[in-house]
Amino acid sequence: MKRTVFTISFLSFVSTLFCILAQNKPSGLMTDLLKHTGTVFVGGYPSSIPLWQQEKAIEPANSTRIHSSRPLFGWIVPDNGKGTLQTAYRIIVSDSLHHATKGRGTIWDSGTVASDKSVAASYQGETLHPNTVYYWRVKTVTNTGGESEWSDVAAFRTGDQLQPYRHSGELLVKDADKPLTQSDPDTGIRMFDFGKAAFGQLLLQATSPEGNDTLIIHIGEKQQDGRVDTRPGGTIRYQQHTLVLMKGTHFYRIKIHKDRRNTLEAAVKMPSYIGEVMPFRYAEIRSENPEVTIGDVTRETVQYPFDDNESFFRCDNDTLNQLWNLCKHTIKATSFTGVYVDGDRERIPYEADILINQLSHYAVDRDYSLARRSLEYILEKPTWPTEWILQAILIAWNDYLYTGDARALTKNYEVLKSRSLMQLQTDKGLVSTTTGLQTADFLRSIRFHEPVKDIVDWPHGERDGFVFCDHNTVVNAFYYEGLKIMEKIASITGNTEDKELFASAHKRVYKVFNDTFFNAKRKIYTDGDTTLHASLHSNMFASIFGLVPTRYQQSVQNFIRSRGMACSVYGAQFLMEALYEGGNGRYAEQLLASTSERSWYNMIRSGSTVALEAWDIKFKPNLDWNHAWGAVPGNIITRYLLGIKPVTAGFGHISIRPHIYTLSSVESVTPTIRGRVTINYNKISQNEYVLTIGIPPNMQADVYLPVDKGSTVRQVLLEGAPLKVKKQMHEDEHFRIGTLTGGNYEYRVFTTRQKVSCSSPHNLRSCFKRPSFRA
Repeated sequence: MKRTVFTISFLSFVSTLFCILAQNKPSGLMTDLLKHTGTVFVGGYPSSIPLWQQEKAIEPANSTRIHSSRPLFGWIVPDNGKGTLQTAYRIIVSDSLHHATKGRGTIWDSGTVASDKSVAASYQGETLHPNTVYYWRVKTVTNTGGESEWSDVAAFRTGDQLQPYRHSGELLVKDADKPLTQSDPDTGIRMFDFGKAAFGQLLLQATSPEGNDTLIIHIGEKQQDGRVDTRPGGTIRYQQHTLVLMKGTHFYRIKIHKDRRNTLEAAVKMPSYIGEVMPFRYAEIRSENPEVTIGDVTRETVQYPFDDNESFFRCDNDTLNQLWNLCKHTIKATSFTGVYVDGDRERIPYEADILINQLSHYAVDRDYSLARRSLEYILEKPTWPTEWILQAILIAWNDYLYTGDARALTKNYEVLKSRSLMQLQTDKGLVSTTTGLQTADFLRSIRFHEPVKDIVDWPHGERDGFVFCDHNTVVNAFYYEGLKIMEKIASITGNTEDKELFASAHKRVYKVFNDTFFNAKRKIYTDGDTTLHASLHSNMFASIFGLVPTRYQQSVQNFIRSRGMACSVYGAQFLMEALYEGGNGRYAEQLLASTSERSWYNMIRSGSTVALEAWDIKFKPNLDWNHAWGAVPGNIITRYLLGIKPVTAGFGHISIRPHIYTLSSVESVTPTIRGRVTINYNKISQNEYVLTIGIPPNMQADVYLPVDKGSTVRQVLLEGAPLKVKKQMHEDEHFRIGTLTGGNYEYRVFTTRQKVSCSSPHNLRSCFKRPSFRA
């Protein structure tokens, strides 16, 4: 026990010491959400070429471009100790590095602006010129440290054509990986294992004494009996290559074969500076001539820029640790096109993939530009499922919440409004895609070319027997959620009349939805207006979007639990949210850590190091092994197990509400646009634990301590000093500490377990027989 407490105190001490030693200047500068605007890349690798000398390079050199004439700036406020809040800032923009280094804003000097804004700070100088290099830096004033030093200088180049706002994206980058293991060369067959699958290309060194020797090379995602699996099934990737060697020792690049399907018109193409890639973990090289030797073998991987050090998670449940690492690597590996795609089979961005990718990417890296780029891509090129048309609104709202930048909402307001699908509302007051309302004007308004169709879940065998009707429960749950969000978007973008329109619309839908779909006898939701069948999906979507009246939430939750994991990998995102939000976090944790066939762990057991498209190949015979919508645990661990969510846009105010049940220890680092949130939890005994929370500067957090159902918080110590605690039962499994500002806080919590009879309203749920569920 003493050792555990010392560890937590030591972590707190090291964090504090680091803050003291750190320079008192802003860091983490972003220009229009981009971090690498000052780097010149050659062939996908960062180079030593300064941005302002890029044109002098002989070889093709690339750099990111800012396409907005009035970009937004962001930074991390220097940490001056507990309670640090920014009170003012000053930004300068210059046309030369010399002037910027001297602190001279030759293009713009904001002067000292009294503001706590450290994200989405707008450039207010003269209009920027196309194809020009600019330099900017910032200094801040805080309530604890006064005026800071100037930040480092950030450089950026504008695009050839500028608009008041247009999204920008990072360039794809390459890394060179060496195999972690390789087989004995005496066998004549060399097997190389790179540890994890990634999208890339293979390079190798070979020596042929006389020349014209032939190597047979197999590369793939899957192995069997120590060899590359040449018939892996589904869309699991494998290729064979033949390489004729020149005399002597040479390096060779294996040209990846073009796949017919993922290079069709709708697919996202690989840029010429990267070339064609495929996902693989293993490389097998065979030579018939024993005198041929294989030297250096390298896998060049490609991905969107990714900082592995931005996030961390570890607990005493190794299954959860493996899932976290699977999800984190999945997000990195599947970013290879520069837009969130559905995997390697099609390489097409779909809204459902983007929504899950977006949330999981936010959980593992401080990057927001890939989600923004993907959002604007699917607003121009939507896909066919009805619910996914509506999901664009959810994606746009997440983008705003995590960045504080409303420009995408303003620019795309009209198409987002059309994507609310109000044009498909029938006389019943619900939307329908099968009653003749999909006119040419409607399709043009959502930028699509053919009628949309309800999907519920995918593949179709994962719908829990869902019965489709003209008025579909799942579609209308999404419709309700879209209307609620559009009310907020209309308010933010200044569309006052529309705000009232959406407000009254979602209130009407709430009533009609319950009047139409709720079965009062069974106290659950049916699949549609002309069926008595009730599925997991109808109930979990009604639950997660707030459509269930309080008095029926328990019956709906009981039904949801009774169905188990009767949904796809995609649907599991909403199942997990419904369980955590509905007070069934303990059961959600069981599903999260499950090792059954229908579990995320089954992906690891199958041999993959990147998330699968489905639970197993038996459930989707053409599944792929590189589908990021399978990375649901990444965002569920962050948003629910750790309980970190934004309360206000741009993470100025957050909520920390951990859901910890069976775990005894948790260590985590979570990136935000304002800096890293850290959580460390150690269970000392059944009735005692220590929770240490680190909040970055210029952020406020509503903090809740986890409490078992039926327990009373007896005492709370903050850094050893007792806090006043009102002893009470905590049915919602949390005890609210209050609102904290930046800094590290260590809470030692003592609880008492209460004996509660089944007649007590506090423990009714524990008195019910545990519902059975389908595995």
